[in-house]
Amino acid sequence: MDPLSDILSLLNPSGSVSAGFRAGGDWALRLPPPEGVKFYAVVEGGCWLTVEGQPPVRLRQGDCFLTSKPLPYTLASDPSVPPIEAHQVFARREDHTAVIGTGADLFMIGGRFGFDGEAALLLDSLPPVLVVGGESEEAAVLRWALQRLAAEMSGASPGSALVAGHLAHLMLVQVLRLHLASRDGHPPGWLSALSDGRVAAAIKAVHAEPARRWTVEELAAVAGVSRSTFALRFKRKVGLAPLDYVLRWRMQIAARDLRSRGGPISAVAEALGYDSDSAFSAAFKRVMACSPRDYRLRHASAA
Repeated sequence: MDPLSDILSLLNPSGSVSAGFRAGGDWALRLPPPEGVKFYAVVEGGCWLTVEGQPPVRLRQGDCFLTSKPLPYTLASDPSVPPIEAHQVFARREDHTAVIGTGADLFMIGGRFGFDGEAALLLDSLPPVLVVGGESEEAAVLRWALQRLAAEMSGASPGSALVAGHLAHLMLVQVLRLHLASRDGHPPGWLSALSDGRVAAAIKAVHAEPARRWTVEELAAVAGVSRSTFALRFKRKVGLAPLDYVLRWRMQIAARDLRSRGGPISAVAEALGYDSDSAFSAAFKRVMACSPRDYRLRHASAA
């Protein structure tokens, strides 16, 4: 798989369309810091979005946004309107739709993505708020998904919850694609690295053979540049040295296998190219801050 599909498959995002709301008149809604990724899409009308520490952003019909950092945010008819807490409004919702203010100037739908894996690999690569304009040609797939999502939310067709969940996944991938294609500066991280063809080639090679004992020289050869140029370019794009990224990716795979598979820990170590359990355990603890055994027990207890 390509690296984006690879990482999303590893993290196994579980999307849920949880709520919609209509609003009119003067209104403002304060939402708590999200766990994972929260998304909203404007089906009708427009409003202002303010994420703590960021300037207000005007949202229009067809626009979508993701919030990926644990920061509170506000949706409002005007940034100057005092907000009320979201839980006060959504506690009174009917048929998955809440009503705020007077009238129906705006209709939004939203939900969230949770992750099975260590989500920092994804979330650290995203800005606090990521807005995709609904008018761009590149957003055609997003507009179609939004229309279908609104239809599934408003109807009661058999299987609507499942369809809405798959549409939410489609929207997540499309938003990440549009973010990658944008010319805006991306924060260092694997998502930013995928926009650089040479660095992306090295990452793809690592993902294809995670157990291989990679050297910086070998990865530079894959990228088609000198060792020094590659090391500098990789660190600038990813925020990690090349071999640190190799280690982190191996431990992401190990964490998935420890969560989802039984059998001896030595089998996980061997599959990732480690000759001894002690070497694997030391590497795992360096990245995950606990031993493989403790990690497996912790997640088994949570399950």
